[in-house]
Amino acid sequence: MSLTELPELPGLISSNLGYPRIGGNREWKKALERFWKGSMDESELHIEMKRLRLEHLSKQRDKGIDRIPVGDFSYYDHMLDTSVMFGLVPERFNYRPDGPVPLSVYFGIARGQKGATASEMTKWLNTNYHYIVPELANATPVFTENKPLQAYREAKQELGIEGKPVMIGPYSFVALSKGYDRKDLAAIVRSFLPLYARVLSELAAEGVQWVQVDEPVLTTSFPAEDLDIIQEAYEALAEAAPSLNIVLQTYFGSLDHYEHLSTLPVQGLGLDFVHDDGENLQHVLRHGFPAGKTLAAGVIDGRNIWRSDLNDVAVLLGQLAKQTTAAQLIVQPSCSLLHVPVSLEAEHKLDPDLVQALAFADEKLEEIAALTAALGKREPSALAKLEQSADAVARFNSSAARVQTAADMAALLAKEPQSRSVPFAERRVIQQDKLNLPPLPTTTIGSFPQTAEVRKARLHYRRGEWSAEQYRTFIQQQIKEWIDIQEDIGIDVLVHGEFERTDMVEFFGEKLKGFAFTQNGWVQSYGSRCVKPPIIYGDVSFDQPMTVEETAFAQSLTSKPVKGMLTGPVTILNWSFERNDIPRSQVALQLALALRAEVEALEQAGIGMIQVDEPAIREGLPLKKEQQQAYLEWAVQAFLVTTATVEPATQIHTHMCYSEFQDMIQSISDMDADVISIETSRSHGELIVSFEDQVYDKGIGLGVYDIHSPRIPDVSEMLSMIQRALRVLPSDLFWVNPDCGLKTRTKDESVAALRQMVLAAQAARDSLTVSS
Repeated sequence: MSLTELPELPGLISSNLGYPRIGGNREWKKALERFWKGSMDESELHIEMKRLRLEHLSKQRDKGIDRIPVGDFSYYDHMLDTSVMFGLVPERFNYRPDGPVPLSVYFGIARGQKGATASEMTKWLNTNYHYIVPELANATPVFTENKPLQAYREAKQELGIEGKPVMIGPYSFVALSKGYDRKDLAAIVRSFLPLYARVLSELAAEGVQWVQVDEPVLTTSFPAEDLDIIQEAYEALAEAAPSLNIVLQTYFGSLDHYEHLSTLPVQGLGLDFVHDDGENLQHVLRHGFPAGKTLAAGVIDGRNIWRSDLNDVAVLLGQLAKQTTAAQLIVQPSCSLLHVPVSLEAEHKLDPDLVQALAFADEKLEEIAALTAALGKREPSALAKLEQSADAVARFNSSAARVQTAADMAALLAKEPQSRSVPFAERRVIQQDKLNLPPLPTTTIGSFPQTAEVRKARLHYRRGEWSAEQYRTFIQQQIKEWIDIQEDIGIDVLVHGEFERTDMVEFFGEKLKGFAFTQNGWVQSYGSRCVKPPIIYGDVSFDQPMTVEETAFAQSLTSKPVKGMLTGPVTILNWSFERNDIPRSQVALQLALALRAEVEALEQAGIGMIQVDEPAIREGLPLKKEQQQAYLEWAVQAFLVTTATVEPATQIHTHMCYSEFQDMIQSISDMDADVISIETSRSHGELIVSFEDQVYDKGIGLGVYDIHSPRIPDVSEMLSMIQRALRVLPSDLFWVNPDCGLKTRTKDESVAALRQMVLAAQAARDSLTVSS
């Protein structure tokens, strides 16, 4: 695009919504884990966290960002930060509001303590980030400290940065909390308004110019009657701090009630122009934008890692500037950069053409700064960067890796089975005759502890310090040890432990065609848990068996059934950085056909139980209700394509965790898995209520203890969970299992908890015998 074709937008400024906490080399994660292990004291932790915060702020300033967020940094989770700022500590932690919540209580809420279970953890809207769900039952919010003010002062005093404090807005905070009746939402929001007013008035008194108040729930299909309390809330906040400029920030989609929300008494409105399906742009073009208000335009993708065609983005900004003024237009990412890796700096092993098509957090900041400098100041070097981006994107999109068309996929699927050959009721009899399992059979979800020894062995192998045979021998030793442990504990259905796997998605991506892998592309999933999502850059296809050797070896060691363990197509899709040039549904079906070949290979090797995990299927559900059914249809289709060709005697399992499943029970049933395990312990058994109103007619295991906490629950606690479930689920279809894999736990923790679980299952069986 020529210089004369680019819009001229004098006064254009740049902004960011949030920066990855973890550090370029995961320093944040490592500091937390040292602290939890006792090898770092609290003062040392605070020093390291401050160093990281200031480093991140300096980097954003040096990249040329005008409005730099402060207060987005967290020791665990930003929703948890808001909870403790308002004194929302569950009663079981024995905290009495008196100033800031101690760090021990803060981490106790997130991870559990002796005698106190952790708070529920669930997905942050439709992402793979997990937040700690605030508990509002019997809670009275009280002000404990002004965290945004502390962050603002630190940035100004230490670096001279006039930061933009970030906080979760009152409506989204309450809407994403638990422990109250939905009809009471407005009253609960009102109870928080004095606390929000205090935070904002103190920021105004400090001289803060702009505050970012995040309201992501506004891009969901929230009830229209909630508009009244939203209006009331922002009128109250405007009255409390009339000199403060508030930008009401939304992301992950479009606004359904644009005409109303755009007129709220705030000085700026942040809109996502990447993941909005074009709807936010149509709102602005159709209805205009309020005069005198700032439009914070999320035009750089904050959720995926592809480089933007900055010429196209420039055209979009030109369209938006016609509805306001350039001086009231802000260039920013579509959401916080929390969801992408930190930097491409360490990526020396990726194909150079692929690297040229990528942008991580730091590169996205550079894109934002380049747009601002090119369009606002007409800087020649910035203008050249716009052309370079367009060339790189076009070159990669025309590469040979991206060749399959939608018509090709439709023709391929027309020839393939898409359902089991025998209905569940008949399969169930065949399978029980073959397996002869006891009532309430026990199993685990798949992974066992990835100890330092396991990680070191994998590193030796990857560096070429061990031969393939040395590594195979080590893995087989681990498998044998844990087969023996499971048999000693008395578990009914065993697993091989997944010691050869770094990550449940990365492992499969490394063995399928169409994937690429970073050296340092880590993102936060929950707490200190970071994942390194693969990059789906081209067409996906099966290459060779991926799991057969280890699973068959495990089965050779025992007469009990051993489950084959696969990650499902929708989870691989949702936990990868997927290509953005074809529909997501098409990528999912490519994955399904590739995984079907692995399912068939396991069955041919004599494996009679195969678990195809879909923990992320709920996560991908669109935020808009009118879009959800179409997603569920292709997600269910992908699972069915994966599993359709197995024999009736082969039992298909699946697993789901840490999302709200109440609204998709029917779709889960439509997946036609013989057994599903779903997390319920972290939510304190609340999912069980869903089955009081909805019949589920297939095998099901509701996780009876929380594996993300080091706490070992006692037998009575697990037995209570089992008995509660059996009040609404048939005992002949019920399984007993933990709520997720045990990869992150120690050996001692895992063995102790599993022994308790088996004892609880036996007690429940005994009670069934007595009652019959």
